[in-house]
Amino acid sequence: MKTSPSRAALEELEQLKADFGAGRAQRKRELVAQLGAHRWTSADDLVRFHDLLCYLRALPDDAELLEQVESLLRAFAERADLRRLRAQLENSGLAGCDIAYPFFAATARRLARRFPGALRVDWSAFERADVLEDRLHLLASYSETPGLDELAWPMKRWVQRLAGDNVSDAEFLIARAAQVGRDDTQRDAWYDELGLTLVLRGGPDTPARTREHLPGKAPVFRTRPLRRERPDLARELRRPPLRVVELDEREGERVCELARDAMVTRQRDLDAFLNGDPRDVRRVDCGDGLEFALIGVRPERRLMFESVYACLTLSNGVPIGYVLLSALLNSAEIAYNVFDTWRGGEAGHIYGRVLAMVRALFGADSFTVYPYQLGGDGNDEGLASGAWWFYAKLGFLPRETAPLALAEAELARVAADRSYRTPRATLRKIAQHNVYWSPRAAREDVIGRIDLSAVGVALTDELARRGGADRERAERECARDAARRLGVRGWERWSAAERLWWVRWAPLVALLEVERWSAAERRALVEVIRAKAGRREADFVRRFDAHRRLRRAVWDISKRTSTD
Repeated sequence: MKTSPSRAALEELEQLKADFGAGRAQRKRELVAQLGAHRWTSADDLVRFHDLLCYLRALPDDAELLEQVESLLRAFAERADLRRLRAQLENSGLAGCDIAYPFFAATARRLARRFPGALRVDWSAFERADVLEDRLHLLASYSETPGLDELAWPMKRWVQRLAGDNVSDAEFLIARAAQVGRDDTQRDAWYDELGLTLVLRGGPDTPARTREHLPGKAPVFRTRPLRRERPDLARELRRPPLRVVELDEREGERVCELARDAMVTRQRDLDAFLNGDPRDVRRVDCGDGLEFALIGVRPERRLMFESVYACLTLSNGVPIGYVLLSALLNSAEIAYNVFDTWRGGEAGHIYGRVLAMVRALFGADSFTVYPYQLGGDGNDEGLASGAWWFYAKLGFLPRETAPLALAEAELARVAADRSYRTPRATLRKIAQHNVYWSPRAAREDVIGRIDLSAVGVALTDELARRGGADRERAERECARDAARRLGVRGWERWSAAERLWWVRWAPLVALLEVERWSAAERRALVEVIRAKAGRREADFVRRFDAHRRLRRAVWDISKRTSTD
């Protein structure tokens, strides 16, 4: 069957998009003009064309091509073919198209607040009617119980009746669920257990991949080939980012919203973006148009020990992926993701820049990747993509004896026979273990090797001993004791976040033999705790890692506490 001119042009542009040099920009402009004027009858082809425009926006050859691409993207939602194919484009992320997903509670609240009337429940995908039926009375007033108790209406009918004519079924459930429970953590868990799939109706300003862009930097035009070679990670660590810019709260909120929207358009949710703190946002410039928008977590949502940050990877302001990292003990656990449109490009180079950023901002000299990223824990997509080999070829290997021997045997087989392919069963075994890399000698006191769950169990034992079922009393007692033992006065007048973290860390202080510490070490511990509540959680990492006695004490607790 003969290929149509438009399909041939689409395929040519897909082949040419990552090719840069003399004459390439002119040909790309010709193809973009031809394809932009075409009216597509296939939803898949329209998405392919759209994604090519997004790719060229992130990696433009010159200003003329960039303007041509941006003009087409600005008008994309008004295209006649998009309107005609709109029903087939649900979840495509294209402007003006619906998105259906079981959003986390925080995302549902945010979308309901930003886009009144645009959310509805997809009842055809609802599978937990029994759970909602058991809880429906919690969403209503007591005066309504005669009807709720006696009428066995379907949940869709009841929710629509409860909501009335002025509020959508989704908005009713989101708003009422936000009033159940003691705090946001409980309310979020209550809502998430309902398993509601919501449909966000596409509109002129709803999240769309078409519009994703962070302005503020002059575009960098690509004139040389993509860097596809495998990076030397040790050398990358010696090249810090060009500059790190701390954003004010207003700009930080804009970055947080872009990151959250980038998840919405790809039917994902990421806690670190949802709970991003606009006061702790930085733009990390790595040159050639590559940036990371680094976002910290709000104080009340931070982890007990590790500091979690999420990064939106940007190319000329266009989101092309994201990174999730946990930092502590001069080490970091990193989850690295590249969005579909940009896979097969400069993944290795960008990963090297990720490690350099983490080294520069958190002082990490040891890095680990957890099993799910490698294709373990049931991640068949990661297994099929060869994720484990991506990291293994960069030098990441397991530490445990059996998987390390298995990994080294596979590496030897590949070195001896380039056509060899690791059996899926073998790869699944290896991918069930963390892998590690460091430019220095391996050490044990790093994330992935220290058992922080054991420290948590030790804190459970201490609170159980002190308070049993009355955990609040036990915490208050620990907080008073910690203040006395560390010589702290007036902590009750600290900021709300500092008071919160003083109470959270007080049970740990109870396990420390701080009376044997020097006065300087005790003062430094107080500053570590306050830093956990500070504007920038990275400061906590630096303080914790610099406190040798505290580090050793936490390590010792992890070793002596049984989790069997």
